[in-house]
Amino acid sequence: MIELKAGAARLGLLPELGGAVTFWKSGGVCVLEAVSDPNLLAQKGHTVAAYPLVPFSNRVADGHFRFDGAEYRMKPNFGGEPHVIHGNAWEHPWELELLADDSATLQLEWHPPYDRPMDEWPFAYRAQTRFDLREDSLAVGMVIENIDQRPQPVGLGFHPYFPRRGGVKVGFLADTVWTNDERHLPALRVPATGEWSFEHMRAVTDQAIDNCYAGWDGAAFLRWPDDGLALTISASPTFRHLVLFTPPDRNFIAIEPVSNMNDALNHAGVTDRGITILAPGARLEGHIHFALTAC
Repeated sequence: MIELKAGAARLGLLPELGGAVTFWKSGGVCVLEAVSDPNLLAQKGHTVAAYPLVPFSNRVADGHFRFDGAEYRMKPNFGGEPHVIHGNAWEHPWELELLADDSATLQLEWHPPYDRPMDEWPFAYRAQTRFDLREDSLAVGMVIENIDQRPQPVGLGFHPYFPRRGGVKVGFLADTVWTNDERHLPALRVPATGEWSFEHMRAVTDQAIDNCYAGWDGAAFLRWPDDGLALTISASPTFRHLVLFTPPDRNFIAIEPVSNMNDALNHAGVTDRGITILAPGARLEGHIHFALTAC
C-alpha cells in the first residue's frame, strides 16, 4: 500500500486492487468509509474507500450494447445481477507511474485478450488517475486515452464511500433524475423535485436511493454536524451526472461524480447521456476536488 502525507492528512492507495483508495484521514478523522462489497467480485472481499470507474459508470444491461454497426456482449462482473457494472478498470492491477510525498499517479493499460476479446471491455485504452493530497483537500484527476485502432464509446467516474455518521446531510443541484425499473436500469426521467430534491441540504435517513441525477451543476455538499465537519465536492464539466446511493442498512453513502447516465451505452437517443466517442489517440479528461472545512 502507498501512503501519501500532507500535514496531518493521510491517503492510502492500493494500485494492485483496481487503483483503489483504502483510506483518507484528516487529523485522525476518516473522511471516507472503507467498505467491503461481496458483489464486486474482483475486490475479493477487501475493503476500499473509493475507486475509479473506467471506461464507464454504473450498468450496461446484460453486458450487451451496439456501437458503430457491431454488437458486443461482456460477461457479468457483479454478483446477483446479469449486468456489467462500473467498467473493468477496478478489476485489474494499476501501475504506479509517479510518486511524491503528497501525490501519486496510477496507470492502467488495457488490451482485450485475443482469445476472449469480449469477456470484458472490447477496446484497448490507457487510463490514469492522479491523486494530490493537501491537509484540507484531495484532488483527483482522471484521463482515458483510446489506444485502439477503432473509435470507442467511453465515460468516466469516481466512486467514493462516505461515513453515514454524525447526522450526515447532503445537498446538490440537478435538473432531473432517472427512476429505476425492477432490473436496476433507467426507466423514467423525472424532475429532481419533491422527495428527489437535495437543493436544500437534508439529512440522509432511511430513504433508499440508488439513482443517477442528470444536469448536475458540478457541486455537492456533505455535512456531519455532530462532528463539526463539512465537505465540498467540485467537479469539472466532464462530470454532469451524479449517482447517489443511500442503502438504509449500511454505514455508508456514496456520492459519485460521473460523466454518463446509467446504461448510457444502450441509450443513444438520450442527447445528454454522457458518452464520449473517442477516435484513436483521443483522450477524455476530468477533475474532482474534495475540500474539507469546519462547520
